[in-house]
Amino acid sequence: MVVIITGATHTGKTRMAEELVRRTGYFCLSIDHLKMGLIRSGNTSLTPYDDDDLTGYLWPIVREMVKTAIENRQDLILEGCYIPFNWRDDLDDTYLSHIRYICLSMTPEYISSHFGEIVSHASDAEYRMNDSDLSMDPLINDNLSFASGCRKAGNDLLLIDCCWERSVSEWLDSFLLQLNKIGVSGK
Repeated sequence: MVVIITGATHTGKTRMAEELVRRTGYFCLSIDHLKMGLIRSGNTSLTPYDDDDLTGYLWPIVREMVKTAIENRQDLILEGCYIPFNWRDDLDDTYLSHIRYICLSMTPEYISSHFGEIVSHASDAEYRMNDSDLSMDPLINDNLSFASGCRKAGNDLLLIDCCWERSVSEWLDSFLLQLNKIGVSGK
């Protein structure tokens, strides 16, 4: 099984992936690590700020990693924001039946009422060297964009509108129940 966790910045993708690793024992790869490895090694002239171009650059690599994991019957969690909304178009049913995708997005109301909490949790799962440019309006716009893109493409969306921990825990519980029903388990 391959689980893709994507979504807007600061939605807790890495935290969610870490919890899924804890519950399943699956291997996890951060697409940000792949991105920075390619940038720092000089294999691309793109920068960490070229989000749209990075999606086009990274997705073919990530897609082939997904296919390889499925072909080798390996469980894998991929987390990061560089997954195109139309990701299904590049994979046939042989692969799609082994992939679970979830997009995280927070409502504008959640962001407005929890902005300080979001900022305080920014480095929970990974150290953010410079997060001083994070502000509410761009964060709201990014989350609205991800939610809209996921909905238009028919992707599963976890819309966080009240409590991050409860929303993520409920999704994880449901996912693990589905795995057990099909005879796949984690740890």
